[in-house]
Amino acid sequence: MKATKYVLTEKDMPTKWYNIMADMPTPAEPALHPGTGQPAGPEDFAPIFPMNILEQENSTERWIDIPDEVLQKLAIWRPSPLFRAHALEKALGTPAKIFYKNEGVSPAGSHKPNTAIAQAYYNKVAGTKKIITETGAGQWGSALSMSCAFFGLECKVYMVKISYNHKPYRRLMMQTWGADCTASPSNETEAGRSILAKDPDCPGSLGMAISEAVEVAVQDETSKYALGSVLNHVMIHQSIIGLEAMKQMEMAGAYPDVIIGSAGGGSNFAGLAFPYALDKINGKDIDIIAVEPKSCPTMTRGPFAYDFGDTAETIPMIAMHTLGHNFVPEPIHAGGLRYHGMAPLVSQLILDDIIRPVAVHQKDTFKAGITFARSEGFISAPECNHAIAATINEALKAKEEGKEKTILFNWSGHGLVDLAAYDAFFQGKLSDHDLPQEQIDAALKDIESYPKPKQAT
Repeated sequence: MKATKYVLTEKDMPTKWYNIMADMPTPAEPALHPGTGQPAGPEDFAPIFPMNILEQENSTERWIDIPDEVLQKLAIWRPSPLFRAHALEKALGTPAKIFYKNEGVSPAGSHKPNTAIAQAYYNKVAGTKKIITETGAGQWGSALSMSCAFFGLECKVYMVKISYNHKPYRRLMMQTWGADCTASPSNETEAGRSILAKDPDCPGSLGMAISEAVEVAVQDETSKYALGSVLNHVMIHQSIIGLEAMKQMEMAGAYPDVIIGSAGGGSNFAGLAFPYALDKINGKDIDIIAVEPKSCPTMTRGPFAYDFGDTAETIPMIAMHTLGHNFVPEPIHAGGLRYHGMAPLVSQLILDDIIRPVAVHQKDTFKAGITFARSEGFISAPECNHAIAATINEALKAKEEGKEKTILFNWSGHGLVDLAAYDAFFQGKLSDHDLPQEQIDAALKDIESYPKPKQAT
């Protein structure tokens, strides 16, 4: 069957971002100052982020204008296409209609430039000269490297060591765009040296890399830190995915019964899901599924608690589902999903039963990705394979029940620089990790004395 692609023109690209904070059934809990434990204001984040980004972080405006300079860069590849997965439907023998939004068409190969370009622009306007960041699998680091090149900014990236070793081509992408990339934990910072003194072979974590990046950023007033997921302003910037998808689903004459996205910190998931979450808040019957690895089950097994986003406890505490900031996940290939916490907005919507989290095993995700590649053609990033696995599960469920349903998922990025992970799978070198409860309990002991959110679980 001929593939069906729904393509918008540049004039159809959204000119405003959607901010779900205007419509939350329960407002997210405030961030807390790391020293006093009191609600943190913009001034407490000012050494880390420029004020124009902090204004968005705390905004409750429903619609926020996208600057023309940002739109011009986004138009290099946006609007991104939406596909009907006829071949996958046929391979599964399902009555379900499956659609996917292809975010792998960006120059960096993922959804990450949607916020990287915006953050680089706002930093440039604010007078920042250099942006410091961290990256897990390298999608964020490469996206920010590209965006800094667009706006004439220096870029320094601390890449989680296990991914630095697993994914050399993402590191080379960063270098090509002019960034300096260092494996984390490193000897360049106090935070890194402290970690290595305890464990010289530490594989690293996003929490550790964040600590290194923040430490460096605050030492120079012309440098700022940037985060590619978790925070509210990132969710706002990513909403362009869902806003486009809504127009494209209208073109297809369909409305999703199920919306699916992989979730590490929450950005690609929220980008697709939040515009639809507003419909669910207003009474629409939609199943919105956030998918994570069973080896890092932040949403499905982590409590909703106040915790630090970084290992060195340098940035304000936020209320989120967490496994504890000292938790070090297994070195799975989906490096972008190896984060101990979840976006506060995603976490709150889970509590409000707007979002349903699920967890899947690593080998099942690669099986799903291969099924997708052999039917639809696209080779997916390991992170994206989680969304595909959940999509296949939902499609097979529809088959068992004999029910028609429409499924929409976010194909968040290609896996052409992740082929070593596929090689490991084909050679039988990948394993599944059932995280022992005692390991979670041990990591959570570090946050027992922290203030408790109102809806603590």
